[in-house]
Amino acid sequence: MSHNPPVTINLAVRNGAKFIRHTLNSVKSQTYGNMEINVFDNNSNDETVEIVTTEFPEYKLTRSGENIGIWAAQEKLFDISNGKYIVALTDVILDPYFIENAVSIMEYDDKIGAVQAKIYQMNLYSNNEPEKTNVIDCVGFKIFHSRKIINDGQGEVNNGQFGEVKEIFGVEGAVPIFRKKTLEDCKINGHFIDPIYRVGPLGYGDDLDLAWRMNMFGWKQIYAPNVIAYHDRSTTKGYAKKWLQYFSRRSERSRIDIEKRRLDWRNVRWTIIKNDYIINILKDLPRILLREIQVLGYAVLFEPKVLMAIPGFISGLPTILKTRKEVMRRARRTSREMRKWMN
Repeated sequence: MSHNPPVTINLAVRNGAKFIRHTLNSVKSQTYGNMEINVFDNNSNDETVEIVTTEFPEYKLTRSGENIGIWAAQEKLFDISNGKYIVALTDVILDPYFIENAVSIMEYDDKIGAVQAKIYQMNLYSNNEPEKTNVIDCVGFKIFHSRKIINDGQGEVNNGQFGEVKEIFGVEGAVPIFRKKTLEDCKINGHFIDPIYRVGPLGYGDDLDLAWRMNMFGWKQIYAPNVIAYHDRSTTKGYAKKWLQYFSRRSERSRIDIEKRRLDWRNVRWTIIKNDYIINILKDLPRILLREIQVLGYAVLFEPKVLMAIPGFISGLPTILKTRKEVMRRARRTSREMRKWMN
């Protein structure tokens, strides 16, 4: 166990004037002292760069001449990160004890590859004070036998139902805390985030792919309720617990960019193909097929433009299958060990 190990906080941002003061002030307020802070600007055309350079000149700013996307920016920042642990930060506000408590968990066991915060929902209104809520945004990824994957806890009022430290299936991408060694170990072809998951700067499901791979490679991912953050999620702030609820959420889903919805459909299925054991797929095949029929039927009726992702899904399969071979070759957990995560 190290004493006060170095932590790198990497903030990837584009047009973040709405939140960046709040985010970086929450970093400044951390009780933990041994930190470096890197900011990567994805070719913003608002006041983001001006805010960072004038109000937070002590932080290292890297500017890109193009928008390469959030996770591609995180990979760029990884190369200049000196910390034992890395916080991949987005439009999130950190509790003052966030880093201190996260490091305490990570230092407990060197097999812990990542920590998931207890993230609450908030609303940001330009430069006004953020409106923090007692509604949960996410406590990690949860996977079902049907291969439905959700942000666990999302939309639930906090009543202490997520009060225990525990190992989870995977950390979600709003503000994960990684062991740097873990990200190195999980690289394939030089990347811990698969470039094929992106269309231009847009990506979706790439954090799920990384979390699943970390699990396959034997790294523990721990949910810690005393590691607290607040997130103004730009996509849906809840999920459908029953099939019929999808219909009532049509207007909410319509506010999500159609390209993101296509990426969601395509990349989640690529992730399953890349990382799931065939024996586990066969055991759950009836439930998987039923869900796929339901998702396809919903898309045909209400979101036919999502189906334009199918040609790209098919054309990318050879690359995905090649990556799958590498994942399976390096897997350290058995099909039985992975199956315990299915709900």
